[in-house]
Amino acid sequence: MIDSHSMFLLVAAFVSVVSLIVLIAIVKLNPVITLLVTALGLAIVAGMPLPAIVHSFESGVGGTLGHIAIILALGTMLGKMMAESGAADQIAHTLVRVFGEKNVPWAMVVIALIVGLPAFFEVAFVLLVPVLFTVARRTNTSLIMAGLPMVAGLSVVHGLVPPHPAAMLAVATYHADVGRTIFYGFLIGLPTAVIAGPLYARLIAPHVVLSNENPIADQLTTRDPSHGLPGFWISVFTILFPVLLMLAGSWADAFTAPGTSANSILRLVGNDDLALLIGVLLSFITLGVMRGFSRDTVLRFSTECLGPTAAITLLVGAGGGFGRILQDSGVSTAIIAVALKSHVPLLLLAWSLAAALRLATGSATVAMATAASIVAPIALHSSGVHPELLAIATGAGSLIFSNVNDAGFWLIKEYFNMTVVQTMKTWSVCETIISVTALAFASLAWHFA
Repeated sequence: MIDSHSMFLLVAAFVSVVSLIVLIAIVKLNPVITLLVTALGLAIVAGMPLPAIVHSFESGVGGTLGHIAIILALGTMLGKMMAESGAADQIAHTLVRVFGEKNVPWAMVVIALIVGLPAFFEVAFVLLVPVLFTVARRTNTSLIMAGLPMVAGLSVVHGLVPPHPAAMLAVATYHADVGRTIFYGFLIGLPTAVIAGPLYARLIAPHVVLSNENPIADQLTTRDPSHGLPGFWISVFTILFPVLLMLAGSWADAFTAPGTSANSILRLVGNDDLALLIGVLLSFITLGVMRGFSRDTVLRFSTECLGPTAAITLLVGAGGGFGRILQDSGVSTAIIAVALKSHVPLLLLAWSLAAALRLATGSATVAMATAASIVAPIALHSSGVHPELLAIATGAGSLIFSNVNDAGFWLIKEYFNMTVVQTMKTWSVCETIISVTALAFASLAWHFA
């Protein structure tokens, strides 16, 4: 049985999320203020010590922005250089020519699966979003129809496919074989991405009408027509260079001996922040100076593009603060207790714990790592366990229903210029489809393995 205090915390958390949605969607209160007020209200109701409440929220904001803020800034700069130089136009034109205008959703899911493999979701998103905006406008395709397949592809590799850093956390914890996990990851991930991406986009796009005004899209698709388009391969090389650096960093131990200077250098340049910084500096040359832009013009591009990201940065940080309150108030612990007392099969337990932690913390990576650490000791003392599928099920659970305490939720909401309800209908449901579909495929594979 669940104790009364845990049940009270779960109810309080549910009411706080519903209140947040109502205040933003119906009352039209500023989302940042709403997140702050709702988080503080939940903390007080949950009985957190008053002196600790504000500190907890601030810690959540700082912990989230410590990773996201620099990525948003550098990714937006790179996106601006791609837009102004015509690189995004060139890549979009090539994708449309190869796949055809009717197959834009399939083109976006394919490029997302490739670019997203070594990079965390937010990094790959800001790298690809200028291409997305350009493709959507060039082909007159709904941003939902083109964008949902892209974010579905990014999400699938984030949670299911090594060597993505998040998926590797579960692989290492379960002592799973990397090669077999990659095989199962693609075997399960590819059809999952198709179902949650192009197929669901076709179903939901007619029911979600977005505003024609999108300041960020305008910022990342504006180009001086007096400059010709750069070459396709230099455009692709510039956008993929940070991805290659991250991939090299994730495989540093395979290329060099651990502890050596070469190994340390690979790990350093493969860090998300540094890889993006190097990519931005490269773009200043390949898409700036080499395209005939002056240093003053490049400086203007890199400065003026940051304005529209200010609101996004605040929203992402506030979402992180709300998530931290959910953790520190004891809601996360209550959710874990419910999952552990359910007495379900091991595969479903791993998925359920990760799903519960995702809903409580908003972070897929935290949910995956924590759930794996709880389930791994149980798996060691169980027979007939397939650790590779256990890792995939854990990753699948960590992707369920992205909501208001998830940085990715606000990132997609603001870039796509959607309302909270529209974001839930599209992105949150897309994530849930990925989570449930991947679990179903993993269960099927477990049965026949």
